Amino acid sequence: MKETLHLCRNNLGELALYLNEMGYSVDAVDYAESAIELATAQAPDDADVHFLHHDIEHDSFADLPHDEYDLITLRLCYAFLHNRTWLLNRLREHLRPGGTICIITPLADAVPADRRDIALDEGEIVLATAGWATAERFDADGMVVLMLREPAAGPVSFADKRRPTPQGLIGAGVVVTDEQGRVLLGRSVRGVWELPGGKPTPSESFEQAAVRELAEETGLEASVDNAQVLAFLMDTTYDIPRLTAAVRITAHHGTPTVTEPDLFHRWEWHWPADLPALTGTLFTPSAHVLDCVWPGLLEGLPPVHRNRALQPAPHEDPVQARESHRLRQEMTDHLIEQGYINDASIEAAFRRVRRHLFLPGVPLKTVYAAADAAVTTKCDGSGRPTSTVSAPWLQAVMLREAALGAGQTALEIGSNGPNAALMQECVGPEGRVTTMDIDPFVVERSARLLPAAGYDRVRVVLGDGEHGAPGLTDEGSLDAILVTVQALDIPSAWVTPLVEGGRLVVPLRIHGYSWAVAFEKRGNELVSRAYAVCGFVPMQGAGARAEDVVVLRGGEIRLRFPEGGTADVEQLTQALEAPRLERRTGVTLPGNTPFDKLMLWLATTMDGFCRLAVDPNLDTGLVERPKGWDAAAVIRDGSLVRLLLQQTGTSTWEWVIHAYGPAAEQLAEEMTQQVTIWDRDHHIRDAPRLTIRSRLEGDTEPTGARTLVKQHTRLDFDWTRPIRTSL
Repeated sequence: MKETLHLCRNNLGELALYLNEMGYSVDAVDYAESAIELATAQAPDDADVHFLHHDIEHDSFADLPHDEYDLITLRLCYAFLHNRTWLLNRLREHLRPGGTICIITPLADAVPADRRDIALDEGEIVLATAGWATAERFDADGMVVLMLREPAAGPVSFADKRRPTPQGLIGAGVVVTDEQGRVLLGRSVRGVWELPGGKPTPSESFEQAAVRELAEETGLEASVDNAQVLAFLMDTTYDIPRLTAAVRITAHHGTPTVTEPDLFHRWEWHWPADLPALTGTLFTPSAHVLDCVWPGLLEGLPPVHRNRALQPAPHEDPVQARESHRLRQEMTDHLIEQGYINDASIEAAFRRVRRHLFLPGVPLKTVYAAADAAVTTKCDGSGRPTSTVSAPWLQAVMLREAALGAGQTALEIGSNGPNAALMQECVGPEGRVTTMDIDPFVVERSARLLPAAGYDRVRVVLGDGEHGAPGLTDEGSLDAILVTVQALDIPSAWVTPLVEGGRLVVPLRIHGYSWAVAFEKRGNELVSRAYAVCGFVPMQGAGARAEDVVVLRGGEIRLRFPEGGTADVEQLTQALEAPRLERRTGVTLPGNTPFDKLMLWLATTMDGFCRLAVDPNLDTGLVERPKGWDAAAVIRDGSLVRLLLQQTGTSTWEWVIHAYGPAAEQLAEEMTQQVTIWDRDHHIRDAPRLTIRSRLEGDTEPTGARTLVKQHTRLDFDWTRPIRTSL
C-alpha cells in the first residue's frame, strides 16, 4: 500500500479517511492536539489512518512513522506556515521518486482584505510552484489546488532592485541564525529574498547600524557586543560604486515579525545548504554577505571586491561558556567509559577543543552528544550531505588508531575544523597538522574557524586529496594520514609519504560496505591493524567513481556491483520467473547483533558478489525486499542467490537463502556452507588481516589470500589470521 502524509490545520479527518479509501496508508498530522483527539474518536476502527500530534515546522521528521511518502497533502495550512520555503524543501526530501505534493489553499483575491493572511496571492503561488518539473493548478470556488511533482531545483539567481538613491550606496547586510543554524531572509514586496540590513546614520558604526536595522525590520533584538564586521564589499550597481559591510550577529532574542509591511511580506528561516537552489531571486549584496559567512556556497556570484576585517577572538557568553565546558567534560567522560578513548593525550584534546565554535548555531547538546550522528554542514542540490563534522566517538576511534605523538607531522584529507584541532592538540606545539579539502566552501570555513578557535598553526589547503598535499608527497614526510571522506581506493600519494611504521586511517569502501580501517606501513605495503564500521560522505574529484548497476524488471530490482561487474539481464529475468529455492541455514543470532563481518566474509569468499535492492514503489513481491542494508547476493551461471534474515522468535533471527535459476541448488549450497563456516570458525568481531599492495609493483595475481584488484591497489584478505575488532 502507498503511504501519504496529510498535513492539516484543525484536522477533522475527512480528507485523511478519503485518501485511505483511495488505497493509501495515511499519516495525518496536526499541531492542535484537540483536533487530533477529535479526528481519532470519529475515525472507523478499521481505517488505516494514523492521527498524530506533530508540529511539522518544529518537531523532527524522524518522529514520523515513515521516512518517505508517495503523496504529501497540505490542506488549508500552507498560508499559516512561518517558514514555508524551508518546509517545502524538507518535504521534497521525504517524497518518494514519482511522488506528489498537493497544496490546497484559499486565494487571496477571494477572501476579505482583513483575512489575506489565511490565503496565498499569485506571487506566493508562483514561488511555491517554482523548482518543480511538473506543477499543475486547479481553481474552484476561491480555492486553488497545486499538484507538484519531480523536484527540479535550479541554481539561485541574483539581482539588484531599482536604481539606488545616493544615500543608499553604503549599508550593512546582517547574518543571523536560529538555534538550528538556519539563516534569516526576508521576502520583499519586490519579490526578492534579502538579508536584514540598511544604511548607517552619520553617527553610527556598521555594528550599531546592523543591530538597529535588525530590530526595526524584524523585531529581533541584539547587542552591539554580539555584532562583528566580517568584511567590506565593493561592487557597482547601475555604474555607481556601492559599499556593503558584512555583519554577523551571534546572539539575539525575539521572534521575526513583519514590522515594515511596505517593504517585506514575511521573514523566513532557511538552512544554508538550501541557498544554492533557493526558489526565487536573491538580492546581490545579500548574496555577497552570505558568501562571507559560508564561502563557496553560492556559485556564479557577480564580481565583488572583498576586504576582510581583522577578526578578534570569538566572544562567548559566560553562561554559554560554562555550559559548553560542562557538556564537553561529560562527553569526554562518556567516551572514556565506552572505551573509545584510552589515551591521555586524546583525552586532553577532547577536554580542550571547543567543538561548538566550529558549529555556530547548532544546539550545544547536539554538538556534544558523544554517540550522536554526524552534523551536516553542507548538502548538494538534492539534499545529500557533502560535508559533515563527524560524531565524537568516531573521531576518538580514528585518533586512537592514528596514534599521533608529540612533534609528529599529520595530514587530514577531508576538512571541517574540529578533527584538525584535535590532531593539533595531540601533536603539540612542535608538531605540524595540514587539513585539506576539494570544496572551497569547506576550506574557507576551516580557514576561518580554526584560527578563531585558537588553532592558527593548522595549515589549511584547497586541493584534491587523491594527489596528496603540496609539500607532503615526498617519502617519509608524514607520520600519519587521517582520511575523513569515504574512499574507494588508496592512491600512492597516501602510501609513499608515510614513514616506516606510519599510520593511515581511512574509511575504505569494500564491496559496497564501508569500514574505517587503520593501516600500518611496512616497507611498500600497508597492513591492517583495526576496523570500525562507519559512514562518511563520498570522495569527490579524481577518487570518485560510479558503481556498476544492472536493472531488472523495469527498475523493480537493482543489482549493484561496487567493485565492477555485470550480469545477463535476460537470463536473470527468466531465472526470477522460475520457482524460488529456499534454504534455511540453521544459523541464528540474537537481535541487534552486528553482522557486517559476515558480509565481508561472503564478499571475499564467493565469486560474483553484488548487492540487491528492491524499489519500494515498484515492489511486486517477486523478491522479498531487504530490510535495512541491501541484501548480499551472488550472480553466477545465469542464476542468483541472496541472503536474508527471517525472525524466528521474539528476539531471534535466522539466516535464510533464496536462490533462482538453473544453478540455484549449487549456489544455495555454497552460500549455506560459507555462512556455516563463518558461524563455526569466526567470531562476529573477526575481520581479515588486509594487506594493501600497489599495482605499480607489478603482480596482481592472488597469493593464497582472497584478492580484490582496484584501480591503484591490490587488496589481499587473509582470514587465517583474523583481527579481533573492538566495534
